[in-house]
Amino acid sequence: MGMRYMVGFGSKYPTQPHHRATSIASIKKDPAPVSYQGGFGSWFNKNEPNPYVLEGAIVEGPDENDKFSDSRSNCQLSETTTVTPAPLVGVFASLS
Repeated sequence: MGMRYMVGFGSKYPTQPHHRATSIASIKKDPAPVSYQGGFGSWFNKNEPNPYVLEGAIVEGPDENDKFSDSRSNCQLSETTTVTPAPLVGVFASLS
C-alpha cells in the first residue's frame, strides 16, 4: 500500500487513528460541550482525518492480507499501540 504505520511520518500515513484526544476538536475551535455519547456520535463516526495529528504513534495494521482500512471505527487496525514500538525502545536505549 506504500503506507507508513507511524502517524505523521512520510507522505502517506494513517489519518484516523483510534485515539479520542486527537479525534475531537479542541474547545478553542469548537466551544460546544461534548458529552460521552455526543463525542461518539459527532466525532467518532466522521469519515474525515482527525483534527490533530498524533505524531509518532504507531497503529496496529495491516491485517493478515496486508490491507489497512484507515478508519477510527476499525479499532483492530487503527488502534495506537505501545507493544509494537517496545523492541525499538530497547534497541535505541542500548545505542545511547
